[in-house]
Amino acid sequence: MLVDPAGRKFSYLRLSITDVCNFKCVYCLPDGYQCDHDRDFLSLNEISNTIKAFAHHGISKLRITGGEPTLRKDFIDVIRAAKDTQGITKIAATTNGYSMHKHINNWVDAGLNAINVSIDTLDPRMFNTITGHDKFSRVMQGIESALESGIESVKINSVLMKQYNGRELDSFLDYLKHRPVTMRFIELMQTNDNKSFFDANHISGQSIKEQLLRDGWQPIIRDVTAGPAQEFFHPDYMGKIGLIMPYSNDFCNTCNRLRISSLGKLHLCLFSEQGISLREYMSDNTNQALINQLARYIKTKKPTHLLHQGNTGVTTNLSMLGG
Repeated sequence: MLVDPAGRKFSYLRLSITDVCNFKCVYCLPDGYQCDHDRDFLSLNEISNTIKAFAHHGISKLRITGGEPTLRKDFIDVIRAAKDTQGITKIAATTNGYSMHKHINNWVDAGLNAINVSIDTLDPRMFNTITGHDKFSRVMQGIESALESGIESVKINSVLMKQYNGRELDSFLDYLKHRPVTMRFIELMQTNDNKSFFDANHISGQSIKEQLLRDGWQPIIRDVTAGPAQEFFHPDYMGKIGLIMPYSNDFCNTCNRLRISSLGKLHLCLFSEQGISLREYMSDNTNQALINQLARYIKTKKPTHLLHQGNTGVTTNLSMLGG
């Protein structure tokens, strides 16, 4: 396996296949997608070789991200490429859900095991305000379609924002009462272009954690390939809750994930100082050079990000790497 100098073992790859997004979320792309580079995204062959190289090093979980990954016409082929890779046992994707109601069954048939959908509010008008699109009903229809599809895991990602959804916890709890989904509350993260928005809207997940524990929610032991969320269950609820709190002191201790950008750069952390270009090695179907480079660069991974010091690295917005 890939092991960094802090002794952390990596079993989880987040692979971005595009940085294009068709939503204009206030915390990520408030002015919509602004392309500042050639849209020369990784080809399907480069993607397949990359997945195989990471699988060689013990990666067993793959998350397909963006931007909005389902905008790529070959999205389903990416799922199939992962399914055909020996060692990959879990294939997940993160989406804004705009087309999920039409395609989720095809994605599951191709090999998708898990889906995360970004929904920051259960109020249709607030959804329009946050995303810039009146597609709340369509996205919620997609959630129901996913539950009916037989997919192993359905999760909803909600970024906590004081001025937008800061008072909706009870609404989300009501939604979870009779639905087997995991609601994940994500602390708003500062990026290079959102400092004033961050200062006005950041909510600590710790206060929500304390409320959940008071109300009888109990922690769930993390799986070895699990993401960064602390998850909780309650005997009276079908659904679960996850909290992603990157500003907590021990957040980086259990890091098990690496990232590849849609342009072929390895990011050892979401808030790295720079990405390491590996694209020149991704077209070689023997994969040996790429395998060697991964073993080399994992040794340079730092023990922690510096978000708590206001250091956001090169991350301009979260669509760059899919979070």
